[in-house]
Amino acid sequence: MDQLTQILDQLPWSLVLLACLTLGLAPFVPEPHLWEKLKMLAAGTLVKPIDIFDLLMHAAPFLIAGLKLAVAGLSAK
Repeated sequence: MDQLTQILDQLPWSLVLLACLTLGLAPFVPEPHLWEKLKMLAAGTLVKPIDIFDLLMHAAPFLIAGLKLAVAGLSAK
């Protein structure tokens, strides 16, 4: 857990936010891939391995941002 905390502390917020805005939301037209994959997940049509991988790849920057926020919140206490 300490290693994860150290890694997340070393990642600058600017890089995490840039990843969220680029990889997390690309392609922007007609709709972000992440949004499309989340809709497929909600509809129960997210069954192909490539779609699952795509969801994980596009969600990764947001998961990292969430972990970074959680670690920052825990260290503030």
